Amino acid sequence: MSLVRDRVPLLDVDVTALCTGDLIEAISGYVSDGTTRVVLGHNLHSVTLFHSSPAFRSLYERSDVVLMDGAPVAMLWGLGRRGAPRRDAAGLMQYRLGSTDWVPALGGVDGLRRIAVVGAGPEANSKTVERLRRIVPGAEVAGRPGENWDDASEEAAVAWLVDFRPQLVLLGLGMPLQESVLQRRLDELPPAVYCTVGGAIEQLAGLQKLAPRWLGRLGLEWAWRLVLHPGRVAYRVFCEPWVLLGLLVRRRLTGRNSKGRNSALKRRARQGR
Repeated sequence: MSLVRDRVPLLDVDVTALCTGDLIEAISGYVSDGTTRVVLGHNLHSVTLFHSSPAFRSLYERSDVVLMDGAPVAMLWGLGRRGAPRRDAAGLMQYRLGSTDWVPALGGVDGLRRIAVVGAGPEANSKTVERLRRIVPGAEVAGRPGENWDDASEEAAVAWLVDFRPQLVLLGLGMPLQESVLQRRLDELPPAVYCTVGGAIEQLAGLQKLAPRWLGRLGLEWAWRLVLHPGRVAYRVFCEPWVLLGLLVRRRLTGRNSKGRNSALKRRARQGR
């Protein structure tokens, strides 16, 4: 199953515009195929890493789905959707999919029998495993905490996944660690649908309070997180957008300089004939 990617204006990244039902249908197809698939998400933090880290970017380029996991990404994507039937904020927000939006719908995935949850502390991991057993009745769900992740725990997690052979893996080690693990280890891991979910394991476990959904629809979920976790979120809210702006400006200038050099070379080649 091949899904169409759309360009996000200004951010220079590609995304897969899916609502929850579309994603569940896609995962059903991937589970049926039994091959390795990668589902990632884009928010402003990941866009910054995409433009600053070649290794991070390469994982996104080889992925199968890139969800819009941030309201600014969804809004900017909407700017480029001329003629789309629903360009209002409410219409765009159905394509803004955080992990806590679609994981509760996993019961609709056909043939899903084995799920692995990797990440968070022991309590959050255990509670999310129990919740998934209720969401997907009859499925075998197992978890492995990701607290104090190091080389030894990574080796052990890879061996555990190879032994368990899940069909779906929720990898919640935080960004960019979870992406780095996939980038390094994907070829060693058993065939499955690998989904990076960031801090959603704690949220699904009920240990981290979710923002009211109306705040998410208004694109203000960042404000909720800033109030609850100022030390963790302040840099991303106040500093990282400027870092991203600098990366994008440099990218545009580099692109223009490259085009200018190519044009000059073509002119010289024509003059030399």
